[in-house]
Amino acid sequence: MSGENIWLDWAVKLQSIAQAGLTYGKDKFDIERYEEIRKISAEIVAHKTELPLEKVTELFCNENGYQTPKIDTRAAVFKDKKILLVKENNGTWSLPGGWCDVGCSVKENAEKEVFEEAGIEVSAEKVIAVQDREKHNKPVYAWKICKIFILCSIKKDGKFTANIETTESKYFSLEEISKLNLAEEKNNLEQIKMCFAAYENKNWQTQLD
Repeated sequence: MSGENIWLDWAVKLQSIAQAGLTYGKDKFDIERYEEIRKISAEIVAHKTELPLEKVTELFCNENGYQTPKIDTRAAVFKDKKILLVKENNGTWSLPGGWCDVGCSVKENAEKEVFEEAGIEVSAEKVIAVQDREKHNKPVYAWKICKIFILCSIKKDGKFTANIETTESKYFSLEEISKLNLAEEKNNLEQIKMCFAAYENKNWQTQLD
């Protein structure tokens, strides 16, 4: 991590140590110490980001068990050599996707997100890439994320209906995408170019960070 964000790296490590300690610790005095370490890690993030401490605690210190990255799936769906994007409520465009829900496999989650956000039934066919979000997308988050890009084929076209997450869906060429306001925190132009490359190459090999 760059020097300007080293504080975030420290806060993440403190949170990870505290969460593991709260999970496996037995001594009540150690538990108190781990709770204090976790509180300090949240205070660091709140101070540096100017987010309310309550919000940081909710997002950053809300899990139990050993600290692991969250899983985010992004579906690459093509039609007539164009890729499907959905328009977020804030006006930016992204590949259909989101957090992998409990009870869903990566494949099931990718298919579910496309149907929920674009109204299209797809089949997840191939993993394009497994990426450490921190290496590709900004801003850097206090929680770690593993992004899985998946090439999908259309099973049944549907009709888009505006929902709580997306207001529009449309297929775009790569040239058109370069002029869009992308949801950079979810997918950038390089990641979408990667999806085009995977679509055009039948022998594509999954990319791993």
